[in-house]
Amino acid sequence: MPFQRTFSGAKWESEVGYCRAIRAGRHIYVTGTAPVADDGSVFAPGDAYAQTRRCFEIIEQALSRLGAGNSNIVRTRMFVTDIARWQEFGRAHREYCGDHPPATTMIEVKALIDPKMLIEIEVDAVCEDA
Repeated sequence: MPFQRTFSGAKWESEVGYCRAIRAGRHIYVTGTAPVADDGSVFAPGDAYAQTRRCFEIIEQALSRLGAGNSNIVRTRMFVTDIARWQEFGRAHREYCGDHPPATTMIEVKALIDPKMLIEIEVDAVCEDA
């Protein structure tokens, strides 16, 4: 089975050795996506809603490059540093995925790669054809 990979250019991709997303047949797996601004800094420090939206913008770009969109998402996993802010994370998730609700999980974690990051999101998607 052929694989298609896409990269976002995040510095950690080359340092750690991973791609932003990979398509294997009909399935797309998007790696944990953090709220990184175009200049490489953390996007909107302290703003849970804005950081969640930014994660989905990056995810949307990766899905698009692999021939998919938000309607193809079947599962999301949100790793958050403060579960008490679930409504802020959830509001952005609903705005992005609400028309095609996926299975989802939100888990509180001790920390992410940068302490200013409040969320990291993984996505699995399924396309209609290979």
